[in-house]
Amino acid sequence: MKLDKIAVASGNKGKIKEIKQIFTGAETVSMSELGFDGDIPETGTTFKENALIKAKFIAEKFNLPALADDSGLCVDALGGAPGIYSARYSGGNDADNRRFLLEKLGGCADRRARFESAVCLYFPDGKYFFGEGATYGSILFEDTGVNGFGYDCLFYSDDLKKSFGIASAEEKNAVSHRYRALCDLRSKL
Repeated sequence: MKLDKIAVASGNKGKIKEIKQIFTGAETVSMSELGFDGDIPETGTTFKENALIKAKFIAEKFNLPALADDSGLCVDALGGAPGIYSARYSGGNDADNRRFLLEKLGGCADRRARFESAVCLYFPDGKYFFGEGATYGSILFEDTGVNGFGYDCLFYSDDLKKSFGIASAEEKNAVSHRYRALCDLRSKL
């Protein structure tokens, strides 16, 4: 399926940058480039539901195929938290979220975690496709590196054998949950 132009249903600059780097072959524009800077209520209870809500909203508003990602960090010892609440876990910014996560984990020895992503490509005619992906690792005891965004500098990647915070964008994008979800999506188009 040939796509000429896709709207990215996100206001997260880090996420938009990654999607543009990974989902090549079509002109990719952010919703803010289309003139929308509002919030889309994420009322779903899963990553897939939230991705569908965001993609459908933007596709219908701009009459363009829209791609949305909903993703987050899932920590085994915290029962999968922060999960769908990753971006707003502490009620503050990324640094606050990381501090809050470390407080919740304390000295816990089981620091296994994964990033999960669900992407949805929604067409104005109501047709849509999903892709899902995950990447596994563990939570470090302190920030390591400054690259990426969100929890990247706390996440030790099993694939890369280092923190996403030290990994280059190319290294991270080759193994990330978002990359894997976008590959899964592409395989269905």
